[in-house]
Amino acid sequence: MKTKRIAIDGIMAALYVVLGCLSLDLGMMKISFEDFPVILAGLMMGPIDGMIVGGLGTFIFQIIRYGFSATTVLWMLPYIICGLVCGLFAVRSHFYNTNRQLWIIIIIAGILTFAFNTLAIYVDSIVYGYYTPAYVWGALGIRLIIMAAKIVVFGLLAMPILKAMAKITGRKKFQ
Repeated sequence: MKTKRIAIDGIMAALYVVLGCLSLDLGMMKISFEDFPVILAGLMMGPIDGMIVGGLGTFIFQIIRYGFSATTVLWMLPYIICGLVCGLFAVRSHFYNTNRQLWIIIIIAGILTFAFNTLAIYVDSIVYGYYTPAYVWGALGIRLIIMAAKIVVFGLLAMPILKAMAKITGRKKFQ
């Protein structure tokens, strides 16, 4: 069973990287679905796996796209926290989440990822000296709309994908 978990973690981290590379990067904001594999890993396998997928996926993506920098770990933090939170909710419910609970978890994960990404933008801009209020806070409204749209997409896709993953992993908890 451990081999299967490691393989699924690797696949989900790779999916994170692919989704990150396929994102629409508009400079001060990025439209992507890279956090979805992190959410799925946390919900399906728990907080450790969610954190592994979030951390490993982000690290590889950061290295490919931007190289290693003083703020690489800072950019990893939102996705590690996302995996942790989703996994903790899953463990709390014994990996049995109703559709309503999944929506709540996805909303919380989306808000946390948004908040920590905003913090990362702010700190990164201070560290590298490109801070301006317009850059960090100017696109906040558009970023909030993107976050809300992603939450809707993730909420609609989560249950069917988790059911399919449950067959692969042997879990029968999702209905």
